[in-house]
Amino acid sequence: MKVQGLNSSSRKTRKLIKTTFAELIQEKKELCKITVTELVKRADITRSTFYTHYDDIYEVAKEYELETIELLTCDDKVLYTNQDILNYFDEIILCLKKNEEIYKMLLSSNETLFFLESLREMGIQKIYSALKNIYHNPYLELDVCFFMDGVVAEFLKYFRNMSHYSLDELLQNTKKWYQKIF
Repeated sequence: MKVQGLNSSSRKTRKLIKTTFAELIQEKKELCKITVTELVKRADITRSTFYTHYDDIYEVAKEYELETIELLTCDDKVLYTNQDILNYFDEIILCLKKNEEIYKMLLSSNETLFFLESLREMGIQKIYSALKNIYHNPYLELDVCFFMDGVVAEFLKYFRNMSHYSLDELLQNTKKWYQKIF
């Protein structure tokens, strides 16, 4: 982040840049096809304004990803029981619903974003940490990895408009899958 003390004007400019970026990623489907020239023209800002806030297009994408990870990890409570884990799924869905349109735009890209891998790793770590105290299964970590890979894949399909299920249906099925596996 280039601008250090974000005043109201800087926050508005960064929001405009990120919103325009999200629109472009939805259209282009690939990060590498978005140019600063195209972004500043659509956002109706100067190149110098863009470069005051970001070094390049990839930094805008990275900021989106980091904000999302921060949002999803701000409640860093430890999970102890199966009910804690089921409640954790509810919290994740609430966060995804709040920012659903942005995620649909960002995840429409054909590029694999750091964001998905971070979400996967965060879920594996939280769930495995809770379950290792409940179950004594030598393959528990592998089971959790398979479970999270499936969950992430289904949510990616949803955000790419390739699923006919709602977020609520995905949540309910995630809970069912969890209870069957663990």
